[in-house]
Amino acid sequence: MSRNRLGEETSPYLRQHRTHPVHWAPWGPEAFAEARATHRPILLSVGYAACHWCHVMAHESFEDPAVADIVNALFVPVKVDREERPDIDAFYQAALAATGQPGGWPLTVFLTPEGKPFAGGTYFPPEPRQGRPGFVEVLKMVSNFARSHPEDMDRQADALTEALRPHPPEGAREGGRLEDLDAAVRALLAHIDPEHGGLGGAPKFPMPAVFALMHRVAHRTDDPGLGHAVTHSLTRMAQGGLYDHLAGGFARYATDAAWQIPHFEKMLYDNALLIELMTEVWRSTRDPLLARRVRQTVAWLDREMSAENGAFAASLDADNEAGEGGFALWSVGEIKALLGPLAPAFMEAYGVTPEGTWEGHNILHRAGPLLDADAETALEEHLASARDLLWRAREHRPRPARDDKVLADWNGLVIAALARAGLVFGEPAWIARARHAWEGILATMTRPDHRLGHSLCHGRLQAEAMLEDYAGLMRAGLALYEITGEAPFLEQVLAWANTVEGDYRDDDSPGYCQTARSAQDLPWRPRSFTDTATPSGTGLLLQAYARLFHLTGDLVWRERIDTVVRPAGEALLRQFPYTASVLQAVDFLETGLLVTLEGTDPAWEAALSQARHGAFTVRRLPNTIKSPRATVCRDGVCGPPLTTPESLRQALDHFLSR
Repeated sequence: MSRNRLGEETSPYLRQHRTHPVHWAPWGPEAFAEARATHRPILLSVGYAACHWCHVMAHESFEDPAVADIVNALFVPVKVDREERPDIDAFYQAALAATGQPGGWPLTVFLTPEGKPFAGGTYFPPEPRQGRPGFVEVLKMVSNFARSHPEDMDRQADALTEALRPHPPEGAREGGRLEDLDAAVRALLAHIDPEHGGLGGAPKFPMPAVFALMHRVAHRTDDPGLGHAVTHSLTRMAQGGLYDHLAGGFARYATDAAWQIPHFEKMLYDNALLIELMTEVWRSTRDPLLARRVRQTVAWLDREMSAENGAFAASLDADNEAGEGGFALWSVGEIKALLGPLAPAFMEAYGVTPEGTWEGHNILHRAGPLLDADAETALEEHLASARDLLWRAREHRPRPARDDKVLADWNGLVIAALARAGLVFGEPAWIARARHAWEGILATMTRPDHRLGHSLCHGRLQAEAMLEDYAGLMRAGLALYEITGEAPFLEQVLAWANTVEGDYRDDDSPGYCQTARSAQDLPWRPRSFTDTATPSGTGLLLQAYARLFHLTGDLVWRERIDTVVRPAGEALLRQFPYTASVLQAVDFLETGLLVTLEGTDPAWEAALSQARHGAFTVRRLPNTIKSPRATVCRDGVCGPPLTTPESLRQALDHFLSR
């Protein structure tokens, strides 16, 4: 292969590298055949379009003809978009972790021609720097090892690959006990930053699945310490530089402990999960700040992230032509010139100083002590025109690149979040937008065999779906079914559940694999119940199964959850908070409610939205009597018929607090 073949791909990340002098190939049999024929190892580079350090390594090394000559001579170079092939990323991230190295992106792994990993790392500078070896040095060292010691290379690769073979989790006792779950969540309080909220120090990630579980346990057990940890963390995130105060939407993480300095890329999954979390917390606090952030983030999603099939694009880049964060940074001079007499009040409120927040520039964040809700609302309203002026000015700057891929799993997250937020905030347009995205996914991402594809970009459907695609969309379909009562949503969810059980259940141990039975391009089918930046496919699936158990009363759904949770045992607790999505399913399975609603009108819908927590499913029946009525059931026991919306709201609040 004597040319770069990425120009034939649709992935924006792969196409970013199509002009490199490196002879990149996409993942596939042709690259492995060339590696076998030429007896060269594979250089696997995995990243994503919004990854800043991926861009840095590309500019420093892959765009350099001298480095490219070395790569092309010694290796078969293969590029993978981690969002397009999360299974490949998961497998080789696990390989890197097994060598004792931290993972991340760009992921740089060296493989045998059979795809077995034997060495790797993440970002390498072109020359040795700050304790990191130089990339050219690494290339030569690895190539020399592979040529001079092929048996050692194969032995090392075989051992590392065998270490990645999935094994049943070993728990000392059965998992799934609520008291153990509650204790694990309370133990996390010791790791909450008391000043700035969030877990630990810098860098700091939002971790919405963890805080969603913490909020549920706080509400269910009436624990004010847990409740404060959640509300304080969300407030700090929503007021910090992590949040885009002009356009809406959250960045992926903060590089500092105070949430002031973001890593500027915006990911669809973060914003979906944060909308869902803020909606749930707003139910119990009625904090107007959270309501504003939900509304602003939904508006940003619809305005800037709508994609080709009516669903949503994957991400916005951290960089523009001015460099990292260039789209979001401000100087005092710019603020004064644009805002005139509004500038002093705005600069005080949003922390704008001559010194700047980061590298001499200002990142807008709500500065100063936290205000009470009324004062904060008044201040934001007073400065709304100033924010609008800055937003309009910023729109004339070169924009960060957008990754236009439509990912089925991430869209499942945002559809569910939009639908449930639409119900809670009384916004039918959000529910309609969720339906539109759902219909777009079904119309354009369903394969001829009725199975889902994982990624759609520029009309090309890529890769068979992963477990998280089915599981995420099952959650979305259940949200739409519970809100609309329309049977086709439930029918589609049940059809996908059959596909999951037939193609994704692990034959060798309890649980589910990330890839379908037909997947054969990795040594093993990855499987895990731990979350990464997104909830695990297993966690999302079990959440859907828990809702189906309550909706249908069919024990098969509980049994399927038990086959994962019981064998996992204490491993679920030992690995918390990275098992939060599975533990959310356990919590809902054991404590969720079923509301059966016969007939409805706006007052009854308002009662559902006004409940102080959303840990219930809704089954809608045709109204066969004169007036609507409802029943609330828990643990197989139903209360008396409720004949007024207020009695339904009170019953939900009573049961949900027990």
